[in-house]
Amino acid sequence: MRLVIANCSVEYVGRLDAHLPAADRLLMIKADGSVSIHADDRAYKPLNWMTPPCTLKESVKPPTPVNGSQEIAAYWVVENKKGEQLRITLHAIHSDLSYDLGEDPGLQKDGVESHLQELLAEHISTLGEGYQLVRREYPTPIGPVDIFCTDGTGMNIAVEVKRRGGIDGVEQLSRYLEMLNRDPLLAPVKGIFAAQEIKAQARTLAEDRGIRCVVLDYDALRGVESSELRLF
Repeated sequence: MRLVIANCSVEYVGRLDAHLPAADRLLMIKADGSVSIHADDRAYKPLNWMTPPCTLKESVKPPTPVNGSQEIAAYWVVENKKGEQLRITLHAIHSDLSYDLGEDPGLQKDGVESHLQELLAEHISTLGEGYQLVRREYPTPIGPVDIFCTDGTGMNIAVEVKRRGGIDGVEQLSRYLEMLNRDPLLAPVKGIFAAQEIKAQARTLAEDRGIRCVVLDYDALRGVESSELRLF
């Protein structure tokens, strides 16, 4: 990655013309060839950018005069396959640094649905005393139920696990319950909608259909004390 801090002006030539007047900015050139121009007050979004595949050509002077007789430290032309261009005039370069960041392993999400499902299956008593796991990914003709278990009375329970529980998740569980209750060896089968967060509309719909809602504490399932500040 190359990071250049410079006083620059930028012309975008393509589907429409856009202009950035001269100011101090950060120019970021990544290993994938992308070029982006950042201000210090616009959060993460660049002022302008060019995504790969594109080429960057650097020269000392532009082919035609820019801003009259103003001094120019460098002139860049970034062009993609469509012929769109970023024409960047660097009036003064304050810093020009390059770093080899190596291969990035990518974002590893914590608390995704598969993790929640695995943890809830491992700690099935979270749903209530006497609950016992039958199996995860219990098959139905329209897809697998996340968790199939029994409660303390031996009643069969189908559990749908979500990170954020919405109406779609309730509808999905309702369809599973309809299919499971057609099997005389399983019926009656009750439903539990379990999520880290359940929207009000989803809770209303679930309870109207006789589905119990359970809010999951991911840190508690992992046996980890939450780092979040709490009043109580």
